Amino acid sequence: MADSFMYAITNINIIFYLIAYFLGALPFGLLLCRVFFGMDITKVGSGSIGATNVYRVLKQTHPNKAKFFSILTIILDATKGLIIVAMAKIFDLDYSSQWMIAILAILGHCYSPYLNFRGGKGVATAIGSVFLLIPIEGILGLLVWGFVGKVLKISSLSSLFGVLSGIIFTFIIPYILPLPSSINILDQIHSHVPVVLIGILILYTHIPNIKRLFKGEEKKVL
Repeated sequence: MADSFMYAITNINIIFYLIAYFLGALPFGLLLCRVFFGMDITKVGSGSIGATNVYRVLKQTHPNKAKFFSILTIILDATKGLIIVAMAKIFDLDYSSQWMIAILAILGHCYSPYLNFRGGKGVATAIGSVFLLIPIEGILGLLVWGFVGKVLKISSLSSLFGVLSGIIFTFIIPYILPLPSSINILDQIHSHVPVVLIGILILYTHIPNIKRLFKGEEKKVL
């Protein structure tokens, strides 16, 4: 038992897994709204800690600050995933571990232990977490996200299109571009399982939005 405990607290992969989950779990949307506006974002609007709920709630109470703080929420949520994966690269963890770290950061955001395992949809954290692993597909997914958001102005739809298109690109880009191993998922881990799992997770967190989309009830972000 003692040996197992010592292994757990000294194994660098396990240390990174724990940091990834608890760092990813930091609810920046909640913290920003509480610090600057004295508001509990989990009790207003949709109750999500993500940028869309931050924007919609502040649009009603502080309209001149809504856009700034929603963008800041996106940046911070993406950065927490980016930082931990960057650190894993600095410590030269293998690619399988880096992908596990990315997934755990996203899980932390969606199911935060600081919020009784509630959280956000995970899109911004997913973008930040995978950006250093599949940058080309990530950039293309961001472009799709921005285009769909600009045209349709439905946050959930643009998020779903952005994430899922990024995943689809991982099945296409390596076959049409000569990519170095460090940014080619096929050379990294010889599997698409991590990106597929991320896609399933994002779809799962968006189930209420998907239901509203089919009913024509999903609100636009104006």
